[in-house]
Amino acid sequence: MAGREPASDEAFHIESHGVDYIPLGERWAKPRDVGWMWAGASVQVEYFIYGAILMTFGFTFWQALSLIIIGNLSFLLLGVMSLQGPQSGTTVFGTNRAAFGPNGSRGIALFNWLTQVGFEIEGILLIAGAGLVLAVKAGFSPGTPAKAIFVVAAVVVQGFLPVFGHATMVRVLRALTIPFIVIFAVMLGFTLPHATTTGVAHGADWQTYMEGLAFTIILSGLGWTENGNDYSRYCRPQVKKSSLVFWVFVGTAVPEILVMTLGAGVGTFLSKVGKTANAFLPFAHQSAIPSWFVVAFLVFAILQIFSINSLDLYSSGVTLQAVGLRVKRYVAVLIDCVIVLGFSLVAVFSTSFTKFLTDFVDVVIVWIAPWAAIFLVDWLLRKRKYVPAQLQRTGPDSLYWRSGGVHWPAVVAQVVGMFAAISGLAATFPLPSWLNSVTYATRDSFGFGADFSIYMGMVVAGGLYLLLAGAAVRAEAAQQDRILASDVGADGLAAAAAAGTPPAPGTIVE
Repeated sequence: MAGREPASDEAFHIESHGVDYIPLGERWAKPRDVGWMWAGASVQVEYFIYGAILMTFGFTFWQALSLIIIGNLSFLLLGVMSLQGPQSGTTVFGTNRAAFGPNGSRGIALFNWLTQVGFEIEGILLIAGAGLVLAVKAGFSPGTPAKAIFVVAAVVVQGFLPVFGHATMVRVLRALTIPFIVIFAVMLGFTLPHATTTGVAHGADWQTYMEGLAFTIILSGLGWTENGNDYSRYCRPQVKKSSLVFWVFVGTAVPEILVMTLGAGVGTFLSKVGKTANAFLPFAHQSAIPSWFVVAFLVFAILQIFSINSLDLYSSGVTLQAVGLRVKRYVAVLIDCVIVLGFSLVAVFSTSFTKFLTDFVDVVIVWIAPWAAIFLVDWLLRKRKYVPAQLQRTGPDSLYWRSGGVHWPAVVAQVVGMFAAISGLAATFPLPSWLNSVTYATRDSFGFGADFSIYMGMVVAGGLYLLLAGAAVRAEAAQQDRILASDVGADGLAAAAAAGTPPAPGTIVE
């Protein structure tokens, strides 16, 4: 961490910023700070479990390894989708107002909020599962009340870091990186004598391979794209773009490939890790890994998942603000915790972790793939620039207002792209044949229905947006250039102050 953060974003002090603009004087982060934060979010037990779950698809170890490597290359996309924050000075869904309009963006922000809640519930299920296994190791036989107690305790504790905010999470995640590298290195030592690359499974067919690839992509780079600028906005506009992409990619793809591979290795001899209601339960009754290490591993896992959930809670808090909830960021986090508690209590008693995860992944793919393409195409059409003051204006005076605050070409492209994604989805839950027609058509023609959901969603939505909005957005880009070239346009929200226009609620003006 370079230097001392300003008081508005200081570690272990409640951060005052939400979806508003970050003044230039408070941009303390360097690309390596962002990379270290993501490394702390990547060297963690969730990806270990994802790797083990891949082995339950029926893959050979080498098939799983290829999926892990290819799927995690999608973190390049997260790197690219972290480049907007330093220039726009705001969060992902503050920036998203340019593509969808201030009001049109609210609906997409709602999708993101639901996604963050889903990932938070996933973390709570893992924490509760680890707690139950620790109780078994201590000689107890926890029943239904214990599950509820673990869930409530987990939700209460997990709100701590995101309430404090960005700088606190960066500090904690960076501190946890080295201890978890050590933990996973020890786990590797216990794994190598028992893991095998042969005799695990006969191998999966093309359809299952494509499903596994979609599973890996959405849980790695693509699944984090809606969070990237929430953290890169603390970098200054002049940050070297290649450096930021490099640090984000190295901080995510490299550790996740290693951790997921370790999980796949464990999955070759603890084959029930991805098949039980509690993902950690197989660790309670096995002889390959010593009990003392299982206890240490689960204790550290709980601490790490709390930290990872803080990223989701932080992003869901600022996303609720982008939806239109007029509360402070930390209040939005507390609201989120209450909602997550209710859903987590339902989930922990009604479904297995793997079933929840695979169904959830399918739902997330449908909206996030087309949205990511539209967001990127819009940014490129604008010559990779925005007017920060105009992004903070959410009324008719905004450059990005269009028709009633909605940019209809983006909305149309999103809806059509979502339908395209569904049509190519090999869903884990029943869908009528007309809804995922491409999957059924390939199944009828070639004997298998491969999962093309991510690629169809991105290509169709991005291409349609370019066709419908290309000329208009290029004209807006020229207008942006004129505003940015002016004296008042050079430094973010100074433009709003000079124009005499009150900024949006919660906006901070230098």
